[in-house]
Amino acid sequence: MEWSRREFIRHSANLAALAALGVTGVQPASGAVSTALPDGLEWHKAPCRFCGTGCGVLVGVSGGRVVAIQGDPESPVNKGLLCAKGYHVGAILYGEDRLTQPMIRKGGKLQPASWDEAIELIADRFMADPKRFAFYGSGQWTIVEGFQALKFMKAGLGSNHIDPNARLCMASAAFGFVTTFGVDEPSGCYDDLDECDTVITWGNNWAEMHPVLFSRFMDRKNALPERLQSGLQYIDLATRKTRSTVSADYYMEFVPQTDLAIANCICYQLLENGTYDQAFVDQHTRFKANDGADMTLEEYRAFLQPYSPEAVSKLSGVSVAHLTHLGKIFGDPERKIMSLWCMGMNQHTRGTWINNLVYNCHLLSGKIGKPGSTPFSLTGQPSACGTCREVGTFAHGLPAGRLVTEPKHREECETLWNIAPGSLNAEPGFHTMQMFQAFAAGELTGMWVQVSNPAQSMPNLHKNLAQAGERFLVVSDVYPTVTSALADVVLPSSLWTEKNGVYGNSERRTHQWFGIVAPPGEARDDAWQTLAVARRMYEKGFAGMKDKNGEFLFTLRDEAGQEVEAWKWEVYNKSFNVDRAVYEQYRQFTLHKHKDVAPYDELVKARGMRWPVAQDDKGVWRETTRRFVEGEDVFVKPGSGIQFYGAKAGDDRAIIWARPYEAPPEIPDTEYPFWLCTGRVLEHWHTGTMTGRIPELRRAVPKAYVELHPLDARDLGVRDGEMVRVTSRRGAITLPAWVGGRGTPARGSVFVPFFDESKLINEVTLDEYCPISKQPDYKKCSVRLEKTA
Repeated sequence: MEWSRREFIRHSANLAALAALGVTGVQPASGAVSTALPDGLEWHKAPCRFCGTGCGVLVGVSGGRVVAIQGDPESPVNKGLLCAKGYHVGAILYGEDRLTQPMIRKGGKLQPASWDEAIELIADRFMADPKRFAFYGSGQWTIVEGFQALKFMKAGLGSNHIDPNARLCMASAAFGFVTTFGVDEPSGCYDDLDECDTVITWGNNWAEMHPVLFSRFMDRKNALPERLQSGLQYIDLATRKTRSTVSADYYMEFVPQTDLAIANCICYQLLENGTYDQAFVDQHTRFKANDGADMTLEEYRAFLQPYSPEAVSKLSGVSVAHLTHLGKIFGDPERKIMSLWCMGMNQHTRGTWINNLVYNCHLLSGKIGKPGSTPFSLTGQPSACGTCREVGTFAHGLPAGRLVTEPKHREECETLWNIAPGSLNAEPGFHTMQMFQAFAAGELTGMWVQVSNPAQSMPNLHKNLAQAGERFLVVSDVYPTVTSALADVVLPSSLWTEKNGVYGNSERRTHQWFGIVAPPGEARDDAWQTLAVARRMYEKGFAGMKDKNGEFLFTLRDEAGQEVEAWKWEVYNKSFNVDRAVYEQYRQFTLHKHKDVAPYDELVKARGMRWPVAQDDKGVWRETTRRFVEGEDVFVKPGSGIQFYGAKAGDDRAIIWARPYEAPPEIPDTEYPFWLCTGRVLEHWHTGTMTGRIPELRRAVPKAYVELHPLDARDLGVRDGEMVRVTSRRGAITLPAWVGGRGTPARGSVFVPFFDESKLINEVTLDEYCPISKQPDYKKCSVRLEKTA
C-alpha cells in the first residue's frame, strides 16, 4: 500500500494520539455518528475543542472514558485530518488535577463546599449589588451556555456588564465587518481554499495556528506537477518568519502597524492603473471618509495619493517590487484571491481600520462573492463566532446581531424573552478592558468568570488585575488556573464531551454534539450553574428572575407542557434535552435577522450546517455556502447577483472607507529599542490550561521562551538557551532565548508565547486598544533586552 504525504502524516499522527490515550490501531467506521465496533468501542461525532476552525472528530468511548480520537472523514471542514492538538484532544479530560468539587474561600484559603452552599452564596452576592456585578465568558462557551449567561445578565439583572474574552481576539473582525457590510460574519467559506489561486495571509501564521486549513491549500498546490505549482501562489505578509513562511512564494516583511499603509497602497494602484472593477464598484459600493462623511471616487483617489509604492516602501520596509506585485495581482480580473488573517490584524490599535482596508482591496477589485475570491477572518476559539458574535454576549450586544442601543431590538428581545417592556437596559455595559479596570478600582464589586483565564490572558496584568483578590470573584473552570487562585468561589465544570453542546465556527458552521462520558466528581455544566443560581434568586424573590407573568425567567416545559425542574442536577439533561430546548429558544432570535441557524434536530444528523439555513420547496434544509450571492444565499433578491443586504443605509452597498495610516502608540526608542510580539505556538492553545495537561504536548514545548533574530542575539552576546530579561515600561520577565528555532523575528523584534502560567508575558504587554472594537494590541510594544546570569 502506498500513501501520499498527507495520508502518511495523518496516519502517523493518529497512531501517536491513540497510543497516548492507551489505544492503538483503531479505525472507526466511516461516517459513524454513534456506532459500536467489534472491538467494543463506540464512536461519536463532535467538533474539536480547540480553535475556531471547527474540525470534526470521532470520539471513541469504552468503559465510560474517551480512549481514542480520529479525524472525521465525513467532516467537510477537515476531511479526516487533525492537527497535533486535535489528535490529542481526548486527553484534556483526564489531567490529574481536574477540579471535582466546589470550593469557597474561608480564612484566606479555598475550602471544599457543597453545591448548595456555593449557589446560595453567589445568589446572595448577586442580589445584594446586581448592577455592580459582571459576567465574563469566552468563545469557548457553547451557544447554550452563552445564551443563558446573556439572558441572566441582560434580562434577569437588567445589566449589560457581560463580555467575552473574544473581545481580546476577534472584536476588530466583527466591527470591521459591521462597519463595511452592516452585518457581521464572513461572506465566504473554507470551500474558497479549494477554488482560489492566491492566498495572502496578513500577519497570520496559519501553518501553526490553523494547520488543517493550511494543509488544505498546500496539499492542492503540492499535488500539482512542479511546473504548474507556480499557478497557485501563497504570499506571507508578516513581521516575523514562521513555519508558514517556509511554504510561501513571497515573504513580505513589514514594519509593525504599516499593514494600514500597505492595504492603501494596493488600492492606490488599482485606481492609478485603472485596474479596479468599475462595474462592481459602481453597483455595489459607496465611499466614506474616516469621519463617516460621504465622499466621491475622486475624493477617495485624492486621499490615496500619499500611498504610492515608493512612499509606502520607505514606511513599511516592503520593497517597491513586492508592493507592485500586490497591486498587479489584485488588478488582474482573472486572479482569485483569498485574504486570511487572525490576531495579527485584530490585536491592533487600529484593528477595525485594517479590517476595513483589506475589505477595500477586495471590493475595489471585485474579488468577493465569487468562488475563490474572498476576504476571510479566521478565529482562535471554537465558538467565538457562534457564541460571542452570533448570540451577542458582548456588552453592547443582543442575539443575532441586535444592539442594546436600538429600541426596536430591545423590544424584539423583550417579546421573545416574555419580559416587561422597558426591562432591557439601553446603555452598553463595560467592555472587557473597562470591566477589569472597574473591577480593580472597586466600581464593580463582583464578577463571575466562566471558561476563561483572564489573570493570565489580560494585557498589562499589573494594572488590569490589580486588587482582583479584594473583590468577590467566582470562577467556573475545569483545572486550577492563575485566575482560580484569586477566586472566592471555584466551581468545577464539565468539559467538552462530558456535556451536550453546540458551537459555531469561523465559516458560519453550527456543530452539535452529545455528552458521552460523565464529568468527574461533582463537576457540572456551566449552563446548569447559571440556571441554578438564577433559580435560587427566583426562589428568594428577586424580581428580575421572573418573566412578566411571574414565572421563572428560565422556565422550560416538556412536550406535555409540564415544567422541567432543570435547575436540579439530577434532572438536568437526564430525561429531557435542555440543550435542545434552549438552543431552539435562541434559534427564534435568528429568524428575523438573516442569520437563520439550523434546527437542532437537523444539526444532530449533520456535520455542521452553515447559516443562513432555510427549507427549500421540498422541505429539505439547505445551508448557505457564500452570503450575499444570488443562488447561494436565499435572502438575495433574484436578479441582484451580489446584494449586501445588511447595509445600514438600506441601499445594499458595502462601504469603502478612507482609513489613514496611524503610527502605533508605543514604538522602540533608545531606552526600549526592541519590538515585542506575543502569540501562540502549535502545541499549546491559549493559556495552556488544557494542552498543558497533555504530556506529549507539554514535553514538546514545556516552557515559554523569547525568540530572537540571530544577529540581535550576537550583538547581545546571547546564545540559544541562555536567559534574557525582557523589560517594558510596565513590567519584566526572564526567559530562555531561542535562536534559530521555528521562527525568526525581524531584526529589532522579539516574539514570546503566552501559554506558560509560570512566565506571564502579559505583565509586560501594552493595554492600548482599538477605539472602535475595544480590542487590545498584543502584537507591538517596545522592550529592552538584557542577558542575565
